[in-house]
Amino acid sequence: MRAKKVVIVKGSPRRNGNSAILADQVAAGAESVGAEVDVFYLHGMDIRPCDACEACHASMEDECIVDDDMQNIYPKLRQADALVIASPIYWFTVSAQTKLFIDRCYALGGGDPSRYALTGKQIGIVLTYGDADPFNSGAVNALRTFQDAYNYIGAEIVGMVYGSADKAGEIRQNDSLMAEAKELGVKIGSTA
Repeated sequence: MRAKKVVIVKGSPRRNGNSAILADQVAAGAESVGAEVDVFYLHGMDIRPCDACEACHASMEDECIVDDDMQNIYPKLRQADALVIASPIYWFTVSAQTKLFIDRCYALGGGDPSRYALTGKQIGIVLTYGDADPFNSGAVNALRTFQDAYNYIGAEIVGMVYGSADKAGEIRQNDSLMAEAKELGVKIGSTA
């Protein structure tokens, strides 16, 4: 049986921020069960906004015509069995880096949600936020966005790991959340 392919995108501007740390735990869990993991640190990439030109929806074979680093991610997303999105919550939703990535995934649809390149794939969500309450922090807005979007295209969210940490690296002190992130990686990376 072939190893599962997992793509993890880190949407934090902090390379060692709390959501990035949890994403690393997910990666470690997936790799521990033999999955092939590709990790993309979005903040260090040239990802421009969608131009709304609709060229990507002319047919299923057409790709996004914006020539930037998403061109390196698209083939990995098409080949992946699972996608994990990790983001801090900024101003009541995902980071700008994460939102750019999400918007540019529009190009994977070919104009038909039933033929979307992520349809049928497993999705994992990792979020961190400063306020202890997921409602006050806005995390609930991001969770709802993911639920609506992936339900629309027929991709299954198989796990969500989210929790509070204010200072960079503070999430490491939350043993249960660190373990939960690793368990998500095992779940999403397992072939059984």
